[in-house]
Amino acid sequence: MWKTMRNFKNILKIFSAMLVAFCTNSAVHAAVAFPTISVGMTQANTPQEFTQGVQILILLTILTLAPSIFIMCTAFIRIIIVLALTRQAIGTSTLPPNQVLAGLALLLTFFVMAPTFNKMNETAIQPYMKNQITQQVALDKAIIPLREFMIAHTEEKELGLFLSMAKIEKPKDWKDVPTYTLIPAYVLSELKTSFKIGFVIFLPFLVIDIVVASILVSMGMLFLPPTTVAMPFKLILFVMIDGWYLVTKTLLEGFIT
Repeated sequence: MWKTMRNFKNILKIFSAMLVAFCTNSAVHAAVAFPTISVGMTQANTPQEFTQGVQILILLTILTLAPSIFIMCTAFIRIIIVLALTRQAIGTSTLPPNQVLAGLALLLTFFVMAPTFNKMNETAIQPYMKNQITQQVALDKAIIPLREFMIAHTEEKELGLFLSMAKIEKPKDWKDVPTYTLIPAYVLSELKTSFKIGFVIFLPFLVIDIVVASILVSMGMLFLPPTTVAMPFKLILFVMIDGWYLVTKTLLEGFIT
């Protein structure tokens, strides 16, 4: 018993020493002055300082809008819409989850855009990093492969709409098409194409819904939801035909071939 009491006293002493050390270190850390970060506006003494501030502001704005720019100018639009329509056609509103669909869409987008990104890296980024070209020349060269990709997947009808609205004559060469008219025309074309693919995907599942609903009505099971009964048949059909493979193949062939 006395041995137990001595062990308990030793534990109390160790705990007290640790508590004193902690309090001492806290006091020392409290006395240390940590630096602070402040953001403010000061008067520019020279035009160069004002120009640098404006450039930094524009750069921060571009970085903020980078995700939207990436979505609008790449294959992400068509891919994510087709994947979402496929999930809705099957009837599983939450499976696969949105994170899985977005991740798969990003992976497929990088796969499709890899040749374009490589060309941008070779013609613009690497020469600029080696100080062979200026910043403006790098930007002009970097946008050329992206414009080529968008032109290849933009329909003439949508492009003509924005050219007519901007009161610009139809150029003889795609290089003369303004970028601010090319991007919205490309987005409309991708929306149109993605909904066409989604319509084709919906048809077989719609037939299954109609057949199941007709059978349930003929059997007098009016209060049994047809979607619940039809879902297993949709899943079996989708698995038997290897649906994800076919959807992915269709998406990739639409961009690569």
